[in-house]
Amino acid sequence: MVVPRFKRRAVDRNLLKRRLREALRRFVLPRLDAAGRNVDVLVRARREAYDASFAELKKELEDWLDRRWSRASSSP
Repeated sequence: MVVPRFKRRAVDRNLLKRRLREALRRFVLPRLDAAGRNVDVLVRARREAYDASFAELKKELEDWLDRRWSRASSSP
């Protein structure tokens, strides 16, 4: 996971990392596992992520997952 500074304090960066890590652990990785996808996931936070709520981060990650794997649903 990559969380650039964007002139933010360490406390802000750590909070964002914890939120992203939890959203991945609870929602994204189980769906990948259930689909039989054995992949590495790298997340790079954008500047707007600092102002997003947990629900917004979760939705963005789930939307990415839907877009990414719906296109590749026919490939192994």
